[in-house]
Amino acid sequence: MKGAPAPGIGAYHLLHVYLRDRFANRVVLTFAEIEDLLGFHLPDAARLEPVWWQTAADGVRSPQSDAWILANRTASVSLPAQRVVFDRIASPDAR
Repeated sequence: MKGAPAPGIGAYHLLHVYLRDRFANRVVLTFAEIEDLLGFHLPDAARLEPVWWQTAADGVRSPQSDAWILANRTASVSLPAQRVVFDRIASPDAR
């Protein structure tokens, strides 16, 4: 079901839905735009530590990384610009 929450995403569900439903292969969002989508401020670590935006730490995915992974995206952060680029992961069938 398209509107059903994906397991493990928790508070980042609205970011997941936004990314999942975008047609564009690249979505660029500022931290402020992400906060507007979520309805709360990102934690300080998101603004200070690039590792917060990594897909997995020690093989364990975080709720925020599940939001873009389950939307079939990668995340590349620019802390100075306070911006994240979410690129669609190319499907092997798309070749």
